[in-house]
Amino acid sequence: MMAEVNLAIIGAGPAGMAAATAAAEAGLSVTLLDEQSRVGGQVYRDIERATGKRAEILGQDYLAGRVLAEKLSEPETSYVPNATVWQAAQDGMLSYSTDGVAKQITADRVLIATGALERPVPLPGWTLPGVMMAGAGQILLKQSGVLAKRAVIAGAGPLIYLIAAQMVRAGTPPLAIVETQTWADFIQAQKHLAGGFRGWRYLSKGLGLIAELRRAGVKRYQAASNLSVEGGAHAEAVVVDHRGRAVRIGCDTVFLHMGVVPNTQLSRAMNLDHEWYQTQHCFRPITDEWGRSSAERVFIAGDGAGIFGAKSAEIVGHIASLKIAVDLDRINAAEFERRVRPLIHASARERAIRPFLDVAYPPSKEIMSPEDATIVCRCEEVTAGDIRKYASMGCEGPNQTKAFGRPGMGPCQGRYCGLTVSMILAEENHRTMNETGYYRIRPPIKPLTLGELAQLDETGGDGEEGMDLG
Repeated sequence: MMAEVNLAIIGAGPAGMAAATAAAEAGLSVTLLDEQSRVGGQVYRDIERATGKRAEILGQDYLAGRVLAEKLSEPETSYVPNATVWQAAQDGMLSYSTDGVAKQITADRVLIATGALERPVPLPGWTLPGVMMAGAGQILLKQSGVLAKRAVIAGAGPLIYLIAAQMVRAGTPPLAIVETQTWADFIQAQKHLAGGFRGWRYLSKGLGLIAELRRAGVKRYQAASNLSVEGGAHAEAVVVDHRGRAVRIGCDTVFLHMGVVPNTQLSRAMNLDHEWYQTQHCFRPITDEWGRSSAERVFIAGDGAGIFGAKSAEIVGHIASLKIAVDLDRINAAEFERRVRPLIHASARERAIRPFLDVAYPPSKEIMSPEDATIVCRCEEVTAGDIRKYASMGCEGPNQTKAFGRPGMGPCQGRYCGLTVSMILAEENHRTMNETGYYRIRPPIKPLTLGELAQLDETGGDGEEGMDLG
């Protein structure tokens, strides 16, 4: 028999953990599926094992995730680690693999809580060994206690200060921080300063991190441009223009970061409606105030629906679960209204700072419109110039580019080139991002073996019925 539950949650980060707890408390049967071996997502990765020196390095904001993890003990909640969801349908059927075995589950409601991906940073040299996204550096620290020595952090966004401060606390401070945001960006952000003051705690934390870096003597290159990485067999230096002169910073490792964007692979594979969100320069799924998507049975919570941070994700996960409990007659409308009102106010407070941060720390124009020679699709080695050539030959959308040169058809299925390809096409064809669109994502959205697929009949699946790999 195929497993049946009231609510299936995909992703055990802050939104997924909070949603699972709230749903179980409302009397719903819940299955929580997550790719990692432990709960926490990226922001609270390996939170259950963080003790001693590592906990001290990562800080109190990280340790706040421990409370969420400890609440996942309700008997109504089934937590499935190492579970890779490779297909999901609007009717609530999910297909996933764990430990090499494929399984299926049906749910009255589905909550996508898959969080965010780091924005691709296509610049000269970004494919060299030794160059990685800043989030990868955090994974090394959180999961293995490992930090790179002789590293440079480059990009824009508050996260680079946090990672740099954690490196300082660990005794391996970065050689330098290269920042691409400009004073003009900060001046433009002033119109959102009222919201910034509402989020004064975040501003205070940011200023504290910068002061910590100053005390540690970490060199900052602000308003840098023409960022590139030099090297032969591996990264050897970061090169930038700073204050009218070229600066070369020798290093062994480069951490790149230009913010994060919603992980929409699953929501697109489910054919949900999406829109271009200009403030954050990304696509996001369309949801209502409760997290319901364009499909009645599918909800989305957390950074997968727009980047607003871990605390906001937790609150919205709770809100979505309460709405689902109303849908399934576990609580009435009056009880829902009583419980959800303070959560809505809390969510508004958490989100107030985001417009200021989004405008003050935008991705650089250089990565949104890379030089022709820069590789944008790492899997298939397609350059920005190739995409522009396809546009000159009549290519209007990213799906057409697959026929021209296979971008988006590699192992990552467009996760790290999709935004760049769409941006280049929109620019070249003088069309909006909504008109240009995004890759059409089809299942399986993660690698799947024929052996796993063949096991569905034996593990509770319905064989070919319910499978749609086209």
